[in-house]
Amino acid sequence: MRRSARLLAAVTACALLLPAAREAATQDVNASAPGAPVPKAPLAKPTAGNTGKPVKGGKKSPLANSAADTTTDQAQAGDDTLPPPPKVEDRMLEPLPPPHRLVATWEDVLDLVRARSTDLRIAFDEVEKAEGQSRIALAGALTQLNGTGSLTHNFLQGTYPISATSSLSYPTKDVAAAQLGLIQPVIAPRAWYAIGTAHRAADAARMSLEDRKRILATNVAGALVAEIAAERIAELNRVGLRQALERLQLAHRREDLGSGTKLDVVRAEQDVDTARASLVTGDESARQDREALGLALGLPEQVGAAPGLNIDGLVNDTGTGCKLVTTVDGRADLRSLHTQVDVAARGVKDVWYQFSPSVNLQSTLSYSNDALAIPNTTWNIQGVLTVPLWDGGARYGELRQAKAQKDEAEQNLIAARRNVIIQIEQARRNVSVAEDSRKVAVDGETHAQQVDHMTQVGFLTGQGTSLDLVISAAGLRQAQINRALRDFDLVRARIDALLALADCQW
Repeated sequence: MRRSARLLAAVTACALLLPAAREAATQDVNASAPGAPVPKAPLAKPTAGNTGKPVKGGKKSPLANSAADTTTDQAQAGDDTLPPPPKVEDRMLEPLPPPHRLVATWEDVLDLVRARSTDLRIAFDEVEKAEGQSRIALAGALTQLNGTGSLTHNFLQGTYPISATSSLSYPTKDVAAAQLGLIQPVIAPRAWYAIGTAHRAADAARMSLEDRKRILATNVAGALVAEIAAERIAELNRVGLRQALERLQLAHRREDLGSGTKLDVVRAEQDVDTARASLVTGDESARQDREALGLALGLPEQVGAAPGLNIDGLVNDTGTGCKLVTTVDGRADLRSLHTQVDVAARGVKDVWYQFSPSVNLQSTLSYSNDALAIPNTTWNIQGVLTVPLWDGGARYGELRQAKAQKDEAEQNLIAARRNVIIQIEQARRNVSVAEDSRKVAVDGETHAQQVDHMTQVGFLTGQGTSLDLVISAAGLRQAQINRALRDFDLVRARIDALLALADCQW
């Protein structure tokens, strides 16, 4: 009877201690769930009955400590709070090394663009070419002065008597001659008209340069925002990997304590593998975005934003050197196309001027030491009238070409104007779309945090599985990344809207 009574008492004690011990062990294993606030109630200090020392005559049992902390763990679960996460270490948690070159302000960006951008240099060269063509057109209406000289040696000579006592050898054995000619257009309508056409073409090239600066500012700002976003995503990937490693560590501890299964560990390991894969691809994307920013700045290397760069102030800084225009047609690219239409129309009139006569004033000063050149020095002046009569129909062909070029210029202007109107409208609308998308992403991140927190609390109290824990963690990581992307999308949309209707002359 005594033996039966002792056995019944032992079973009863185990039945009372086991549920509390299991809940306490579960609470201790999941103590490091990421993103959890600090517990409101402090952990209970050891007491005389909670020292964790082995019972006399037996080994130390982990259930003894867990049973003593049951009250505290139940209070934490009731408050929906989680203990601080355990410390984890991993080589992949180290930050992505910074690039060799950093830009701290928008002025630094513009300095590099001015110094190294090939697109900007080509646009400057186009202006230089147009101004050179303008000078060529002006030369057609100015005085031309040409000098020529010759030296002639005659191998054969004849003797011609000029009197009874003397004779002349002719041609002169060595003849030197020099000539200076001057031509001054007096009536040259086509040359005069070409000067105005060349000036307009140069103006069109300058407007194209201004538009190129606007495009460069938009592209470089976009590359800079993309690089900052990639850096942020790489940082979030490391946070996600740390959280996955913390869950894996907890899964191992639960398995060691007997409250977890091998399936929980494998699921946690899968979550770590997914986080590692996201980190690897995110780091490579960050490197590629650094290289894209470097190429946009004219550098064959990785370039990144300095840590102190104010991304919110980037929108206003991007407008440095740019001014807003009031109408669509006031944008530099459309003004350039309008000027090109004018140049094409003048090309038609230029062909008609080929039918007009011209008058040139010419003067020639000549010298020769030829024996029969009397006098040796001559000087004359003459007026030359040129009337083009028939050239085989070439001018009519040029006229057809000029009319076709004018029509092409007009159609290009119409098409570009339509595209600019839609582009400006989309740029303005994209700001509101980006703002709405950001609000949705913020709500999604908040809900993902709540779901992840409640999943962890439920998992501690036995109301969920490790699969729920892994799914909620993956959802939280994706929601955080979406939030970061939407933040940077909003900055990019505001920059595009600012520069869509602007002229840049930095």
